[in-house]
Amino acid sequence: MILRSEVNRGSGPGADLTNPAATASNPNVIPFQRFLEEHRTPVLRFLVASVGRDAADDCFQETFLAALRAYPRLRDDGHARAWVLTIAHRKALDHHRARRRAAVPMAEVPEVAVHDAPPADDETWARVRALPPKQRAAVLLRYAGDLSHREVATALRCSEEAARRSAHEGLKKLRLEIPA
Repeated sequence: MILRSEVNRGSGPGADLTNPAATASNPNVIPFQRFLEEHRTPVLRFLVASVGRDAADDCFQETFLAALRAYPRLRDDGHARAWVLTIAHRKALDHHRARRRAAVPMAEVPEVAVHDAPPADDETWARVRALPPKQRAAVLLRYAGDLSHREVATALRCSEEAARRSAHEGLKKLRLEIPA
């Protein structure tokens, strides 16, 4: 286990916290190995619930490595469990942030060029382009852009009623010009 090897190498800010003699200077602090054994189950349970079983082991190790680094500064005021669970919570957040940034594997996408077919009805679009600017914009935003009249009004910076009226007038003109 990484934590045990990290502890045995004496990583952290210069102290082997598994050694009772190393923590003898602060009699209120228990050796880190005992701290780990006391809090491993609730931390692992929390991490499995937070990030899932697959990522929980990595987060667990990162949590206790961070705890090991900060352990010499820990004051034993009865909040050690909350302290290590706070570290675990932050490691879970880091995991979720990293996961969001990671590439998402996708199924194999065929590399086939797709060309849009030319518009089937050039005459209709030519007539739409010939509409007065406000009517053209209202018709295109409403029917080609699939926006609501309220959204068209926002885009055109006019009232919803004015946008509705412009689209109506544009359609009316198109119906008169284009045979059914």
